[in-house]
Amino acid sequence: MKSIVFLLSLGFTTFAHAQSKAVKDWVAAQDYVFKAQTAMPLSGRVRNLTSDYDLKVSQTAIVSYLPYYGQAYVAPMDPSKGGLDFTSKDFSYTSTPGKKQGWTVTIKPRDYKDVQSMTLSISSDGYATLQVISTNRQSISFNGVIAAPPKR
Repeated sequence: MKSIVFLLSLGFTTFAHAQSKAVKDWVAAQDYVFKAQTAMPLSGRVRNLTSDYDLKVSQTAIVSYLPYYGQAYVAPMDPSKGGLDFTSKDFSYTSTPGKKQGWTVTIKPRDYKDVQSMTLSISSDGYATLQVISTNRQSISFNGVIAAPPKR
């Protein structure tokens, strides 16, 4: 019985180490996807997301397909553009070591003026929190996971 428990814990440790290395490689290569699972508006309740919402990060572009819940100070020109749905090809990206072998990634789009900054707090296990600070809307946060980049 003890040997089974030992083998299971060894397998879990190996899997966790492999996951941690993969996340580290994705962040270093600036090539991953943040998959949002919950949205936390500044005011209001936490919402579980049932659709596939994500933020794709690569060296050449940031592609955001995220919902927005909260107060907007200026209405969008196109009512169908209510979420954080944009592509940025001109942005700054900084990654710094964070707590417990994690990372803090700050993205500042220069060609999409509605978003001032997006800050990802990424754990070595691949769990992440994304905080979006907007120009014309209240801040919103998302919890989710980091996943492998899409196949090109």
